Amino acid sequence: MEETTKGSSIWKAVTGFLAIIVGILAYLLFDANNFKKNQDVIIHQKAKELSATSIRLDSIGIQLDAKIAQIKSLGGKVEDLEATKKQLENDRMLLRKANNVSVAHFESKIKDYVSLLAKKDTEIGKFKKENSKLAEKNRSLSGENALLFTENITLRIEKQGLSDSLEAYTKRNQALTAKVSLASALQTQSVKVIAISRKNKERDSGVYRVSKVDKIKIVFQLQPNLIAKQDVKSIYVRVLDPDGAVLYDSNAGSGNFELAGKQTSYTVKKDILYQNNGQGVELVYARGGMAKYRVGHYTTEVYCEGYKIGGGSFEIK
Repeated sequence: MEETTKGSSIWKAVTGFLAIIVGILAYLLFDANNFKKNQDVIIHQKAKELSATSIRLDSIGIQLDAKIAQIKSLGGKVEDLEATKKQLENDRMLLRKANNVSVAHFESKIKDYVSLLAKKDTEIGKFKKENSKLAEKNRSLSGENALLFTENITLRIEKQGLSDSLEAYTKRNQALTAKVSLASALQTQSVKVIAISRKNKERDSGVYRVSKVDKIKIVFQLQPNLIAKQDVKSIYVRVLDPDGAVLYDSNAGSGNFELAGKQTSYTVKKDILYQNNGQGVELVYARGGMAKYRVGHYTTEVYCEGYKIGGGSFEIK
């Protein structure tokens, strides 16, 4: 009887001990599950923050490319922007490769990038104002030259008319009119559109894959014209998409010009000094944003001094 009671006490003690062990294990398992859930939440939140930071850096990269192209087109220096772009690429690479990177590490850098972009917007505005003043001055000088040219022709005609017959005067007047018309009608030669990839690799086959087209370069030659005035001329290029709509991005240099008495949109413009030597002309269109070019047949139209002086086409597939 005494041995039975003793064995029962030992069994109760063992059972109690096992119950305590099971309780401890259950608590540890519950605590581990809670820890894992908390870790999952932290990891998910960090992944979201890293993704958002990556998107912000990508957006800044696109804006940097646009600012570089815009400042180059205005004749400004872009060394600091190109250095910043390299730094941005390093930051993006660090963000992709680092395992324990802190989002806060990039916040100050992103603020610096945004501040630089705002500063460059101000500089671009100043460049545009300065270029506008120079263009106005050039137009004024061109107008004065045209007036002097017209007055000179008039004086010559009046002087010649004193000694010539009416018939001879009429013939010379017709010849002068023909010369003026001919001088206004420059002609292009070999208009080509070259595709430029994001890696600045150029292709000139005329048929391009959409993934290889980031910018387009329009290249042609101006045929010599002995009667044309050798002065500053504005070249306008219209690029029409497969639906016939003009590619237009004001941040990439697009705008409007007068054609046949109406305001007409152009894709890209360039002012050149016409030298009457068969000179080559290049215009680059680098629109902003991430939108790809549409697949299909594109046409180009080149204008100068109110006349269509050439054109071409290319395909994107």
